[in-house]
Amino acid sequence: MTSFSGESFCFRTVKTPLGPLRLEATGRGLRRVLFPGEGWERRAGNSARRDPKDPAWAVASRHLTEATRQLEEYFRGSLKEFTLTLDLRGSDHQIRIWKILLRIPYGRTLTYGDIARGMGNRRSARAVGRGCATNPLPVVIPCHRVLSGTGSLQGFGGGLWRKRALLELEQGQAALPLRGERSEGPGT
Repeated sequence: MTSFSGESFCFRTVKTPLGPLRLEATGRGLRRVLFPGEGWERRAGNSARRDPKDPAWAVASRHLTEATRQLEEYFRGSLKEFTLTLDLRGSDHQIRIWKILLRIPYGRTLTYGDIARGMGNRRSARAVGRGCATNPLPVVIPCHRVLSGTGSLQGFGGGLWRKRALLELEQGQAALPLRGERSEGPGT
């Protein structure tokens, strides 16, 4: 158990085909999904100890357990939509973009411009890109489903090879096998 600005949270590292992911949750819901290279690897791997002084720990732990279960199903190809309780924190604009991303159907993609037009400002594609870049819950909030105006892969915090792998999984490719961490893309 540790804290976000004084608020308690739990974390867990889970193995995925994209390498390990660190999940962080508060009593309010899943707070973050972090890829390797985002600074968490040097800290302890799992927060498995129960803190009897903090009743929020049990709730946060349940959020982690459910997130782990749903991510495993997603990577097996059997889960199409996450139904997790999320603890979203950001500006009104960021949260608005993240909620739009949640509505992009499994296996489908949109462009930054499509989202900007849907928000009523076709010139705000860069602002949509910044909102995607600050997404605290990649995979769960599917920013990987957003492409450049030309349809090319662009901008994914976990690396473009992970974005490509997620899109291939959702477009009917075989379920991704569990592997160890990969710091670079395929073939490296």
